[in-house]
Amino acid sequence: MGSGDVEPGRDVRPSEAARDRLGWRPSPEGFEQIRGLWIAHSKAEDARDLAGLIATLSPDCVYELVPTARRWEGHEGARAFYAGLLGAFPDVRFALQDIVIGPQGVVEFAAMAATQAAPWEGFLAPDGRVRLDVVIHFPWDPVSERFSGERIYLDPGDLGG
Repeated sequence: MGSGDVEPGRDVRPSEAARDRLGWRPSPEGFEQIRGLWIAHSKAEDARDLAGLIATLSPDCVYELVPTARRWEGHEGARAFYAGLLGAFPDVRFALQDIVIGPQGVVEFAAMAATQAAPWEGFLAPDGRVRLDVVIHFPWDPVSERFSGERIYLDPGDLGG
């Protein structure tokens, strides 16, 4: 049985955190705040402005590459994540395909294209070029009014390895 399969008779329920987040109500001000911070994050990433990027994150942020369960924690972890990503893919670009913004954060659907200069998290593209679809969740932290990291979903088969 695969990791996405549910055992017959097994009770599947939302997490307590998800139930809590479901109760968060949208507001025009909240939408603009989250949207504006996501834009700032994206511009900083495109400019390779690590300080600007870190400024959009809560101090206890977590970056997670979901297919591998690899995690990086806190601002130092975010810096290490980006050092690895940008070291392996120095010309990486994300082309936004769709986006969802709400009080819980942002979900971005993007096409990623890059030249791979070094292995990344055990992956090495056979021809050195990477083109794949990614889904990135930026959970919102209402206490710090920053993103609490990123959860990155991709098909590892698209990276080779």
